[in-house]
Amino acid sequence: MVLVLAIAIGLWGLGAALGADLRARAAMLGLLYLAIAVLFLVLPEDHPLIASLGGSLGEWLLLGGVVALVFGYRKLLGLIRNRAIDAEEARTAPPKPPLGTFSGEELERYARHITLRDIGGPGQKKLKNARVLIVGAGGLGSPALFYLAAAGVGTIGVIDHDTVDLSNLQRQIIHTDADQGMPKVFSAELRMKALNPHIDVRPYHRKLTRENAEALFAEYDIIVDGTDGWEIRDVINRAAVAAKKPLVSGAISAWEGQVTIYDPANEAPCMACVFPVAPAPGMAATCSETGVIGALPGTIGTMMAAEVIKEITGAGAPLKGRMLIYDALYAETRIITLKPNPNCDICGVS
Repeated sequence: MVLVLAIAIGLWGLGAALGADLRARAAMLGLLYLAIAVLFLVLPEDHPLIASLGGSLGEWLLLGGVVALVFGYRKLLGLIRNRAIDAEEARTAPPKPPLGTFSGEELERYARHITLRDIGGPGQKKLKNARVLIVGAGGLGSPALFYLAAAGVGTIGVIDHDTVDLSNLQRQIIHTDADQGMPKVFSAELRMKALNPHIDVRPYHRKLTRENAEALFAEYDIIVDGTDGWEIRDVINRAAVAAKKPLVSGAISAWEGQVTIYDPANEAPCMACVFPVAPAPGMAATCSETGVIGALPGTIGTMMAAEVIKEITGAGAPLKGRMLIYDALYAETRIITLKPNPNCDICGVS
């Protein structure tokens, strides 16, 4: 017994000298105990080594049981103490933000919005929970997509069937020279996620049609029209009216642009109230036909993004029932009033 005690003390001291922690040194003593138990099992009872160990396996088993009880009791006390400390810390610690709020990185990213009185924390939370669909990833869609991504709109859909062309790059700033030939929605997705990885971007590389528009619009809160043709604008307007979704619309040509929000579900006109019939041939030329100053879609597209942010957060007065017209050549703006047409074929009640 004395020999075993000396060996145990030596192992404990050796472990301490080697820098082993308490758990490692206790494991060494446990191995010594197991070795003694094995000796009792394999050596005859009259063996001199068995006699030096005390002569009885029962005594060693009793000793092992007592030691196990002592360590188990200490472990239990430690668990109870730690649980009590955790409970006290939870009681005295400041409350944690609920799930679904902002991470520290997001708080810093959106700090200028959060300190803005008209948006603040509640407004930024609305932006994070919002779902916005932009039709067209071209001249108007590019700045709108960029600024809505930067603003922290949580889910942004973008639908466009076109690919990036060299002639686009004079104004469609979300695309780069290396993106030529890439579908615009995927090029836009890359830039938006690079700008803000905290948002969900949903690209739809397809043409918007009467057949798929209404179902797609139903998945979003606000629709943004960045297209440049009468037929597709008519499709967008009809689907937005049917889905009862506000439609932020922009248009550009040469040096002039316009912005408004069509929303007949909230007493504002729809596009057909203002433009009830298609323009005559040659009266509504596209940018490819008339040309356009490159910075103009940036100005109008950014205004469209601002209207979306206002619509989501409730800030200010959105352009519902009003159309802002901007003349870049002479740096002039004006606003005209728009009224719903009760006899409108699309949204009228008659």
